[in-house]
Amino acid sequence: MDLTEGTQQEKNNRSKKMMLYFGIGSLVMSFAGWTSAFIVSRKQRLEDDWLTNYELPSAFTWSLIVILISSFILVLSKRALKQNNLQLSTTLLISTIVLGIVFIATQFMAFGQIIEQGYYFTGNSSNITMTYIYLLAAVHIAHVVVGLICLLVVLIKMLGKKYSASNILGFELAAIFWHFVDGLWVFLFLFLLFLK
Repeated sequence: MDLTEGTQQEKNNRSKKMMLYFGIGSLVMSFAGWTSAFIVSRKQRLEDDWLTNYELPSAFTWSLIVILISSFILVLSKRALKQNNLQLSTTLLISTIVLGIVFIATQFMAFGQIIEQGYYFTGNSSNITMTYIYLLAAVHIAHVVVGLICLLVVLIKMLGKKYSASNILGFELAAIFWHFVDGLWVFLFLFLLFLK
């Protein structure tokens, strides 16, 4: 590859990352809107339809631990790829994907715990507080699913030996998005934990 091709490749890589950051920015604005609505509803208290004394399901805590571990393992996977250790990188990437699936399972366990407390998403036994919690968690799960699809695409390409230490853009893009959804859950968890 000559200097001109290398410069063009760098520009393409930067533009792809910039597009991803714009997408992440729009997601940040969406979640900022939902959490702002939560705060406004909380301040208005909406008569008897707002819970002030609720406990987050313990499964949400477990899901937080799982997703943080998944991010750490993905960092190790990227490091192994940069060292051209494809086998280790692939194994760690598979571990990240498995932990992502475990995260989703723990989220559904949390929904079950909320239902055991007697709160549903809609209907007579619902309230606006729990509806917000269901909404925030469910929309986040949807983005975790997108992240898992990205990681699966990366895994398929890794198995096809499409990545190397000098060619990791697709891996980096998927990793950036995965770390974003992980960080988003940390924010949502702390938001729901401390803003009652």
